[in-house]
Amino acid sequence: MTTMLPAPPSPDVPLDEQAMRLAAVRREMARDAVEFLVLTNQKNVEYFTDYRTLSWGYHSRPLFLVIDQRDILVIANRIESRNLESKPRAFSIVYYAGYLAEGARAIVQEISVRNPAAGAKAAIDYGQDMLGRGSLEIVDGLRARGGRLESATDLLWRTRVIKSPFEADLKRISFEIVNAAFDHAVSQARLGITEVELCRQIQSRIIMNGAECADPIAMTFCRGEFNYGRPPQMQPLKVGQYAWTDFRSTYGGYPADRNRIARGGLPEPWEIDAYERTRGLTVALANSVKAGMTCGDVFGVFERLWRDAGLPPAYGLVSRIGHGGGLDVTEPPSISRDNPEIIRPGMILHLEPKLELDGAVFQFEEVIYVRETEIEFLSELSPERLPVIN
Repeated sequence: MTTMLPAPPSPDVPLDEQAMRLAAVRREMARDAVEFLVLTNQKNVEYFTDYRTLSWGYHSRPLFLVIDQRDILVIANRIESRNLESKPRAFSIVYYAGYLAEGARAIVQEISVRNPAAGAKAAIDYGQDMLGRGSLEIVDGLRARGGRLESATDLLWRTRVIKSPFEADLKRISFEIVNAAFDHAVSQARLGITEVELCRQIQSRIIMNGAECADPIAMTFCRGEFNYGRPPQMQPLKVGQYAWTDFRSTYGGYPADRNRIARGGLPEPWEIDAYERTRGLTVALANSVKAGMTCGDVFGVFERLWRDAGLPPAYGLVSRIGHGGGLDVTEPPSISRDNPEIIRPGMILHLEPKLELDGAVFQFEEVIYVRETEIEFLSELSPERLPVIN
């Protein structure tokens, strides 16, 4: 049987999409009185420039982005010149020779040219849920000018947390890829398969289904050994164990993040009941979300649904039962009890409360796109019946 692969993602983000993103972040900069936004994180640079380069795989000659109200400036090593100049770009370019320290000095120099009087307020993408690829050379250099330097993460997340239909479509395709990969691998798996083997089969199928890459995934066979963070091992699947996996792929730069489970051998009646109740309340929770609710409101609905389902206490080593998603696997907001952040149209939310019960684990990650008056599921729902590997 021939598998119909999704078309490769468009090589270009539409110009109106890029303009919308830039206008949004400039509004947030003005709101925070930030004159210069310095970006070092790959996802941030790609989000505002649509510039793709394999150089992110190396650390010695980093690429940076500086945004102000008039210009958007890429600061790159000369080794990037052929790629950068291979087609017209919607940004200015400044090259530096050398390595990270020289790149840092180029950032400071360009800001100095644009603001000779110094004293400007700059913000950089170091902070919660962002892994900026900068250094103390950037921080010290900017502060040496006499201006203020702060984290840009709040203003950046205010910009990026609202996803356009263009972004939602890329996420939807990415979920189609991983869901089909999991379903196929589980349908072919047999008792005795190892964690490593099942992990590889899912990852290879993710690539065959059209993903740009198959990121490392969690794959744990457990019956009470709830260690979700360890890499896959050569442990074989036995009757009664649960295959718990949290897998992802990337399509058009957008990763899919999806938790699924399967059982080794036929489940007992109480397991079927726990599966159905946990799945049902997760789907009901997703359907309850509306624009205008707070994250705390959603958590309150979860607590009521969980209580009404008569289930034991939920997994509690993390304080949230869901999170945002976009270019990064996990993004704000956090669906937690004390989070007052308001759910807004355009947010993509992952809802995934977890139950550990008598050695079994039940978790369903359902993903929604919040619209003005309703929600849209970006991924097919978890199966109504517990997948079984015999």
